[in-house]
Amino acid sequence: MILDNLSAHKGADIRRWAKKNQVELCFTPTYASWANPIEVHFGPLRQFTIANSQHPNHPVQTRALHAYLRWRNANARHRDVLVAERKERARIRSEKGIRWGGRPLKAAA
Repeated sequence: MILDNLSAHKGADIRRWAKKNQVELCFTPTYASWANPIEVHFGPLRQFTIANSQHPNHPVQTRALHAYLRWRNANARHRDVLVAERKERARIRSEKGIRWGGRPLKAAA
C-alpha cells in the first residue's frame, strides 16, 4: 500500500494491521507531493467545493463534496476537470521546481 508520510499512517495500530494482513506499507518521499498521483484530484476538489464557500455545517459540506464526486465520476473527461487537474499538477510541480521528467529545473542565473 502506498502512503504519504502523514504521521497517522505510521502508528503502531496501522503497522500491526498491515503485518496481520500481509500488507507492505510503502511511504512516498517526504515533500514529494508532485510524485503522488492522487494529489492532482485534491486541487479541483477544493476549487469546486470548498473555495469561496460558506457551508453552514459539516453535513452540508459533506453533501457538497459527495455531489462534486458524483459529478466528477460521471464527467471524468470534462474539459473543466481536465483543465483544473493540469493546473494542479503544474502548481504541485512548481512547488519543488520539478519538471515531468523528474529533474529539477535549472535555477535562473
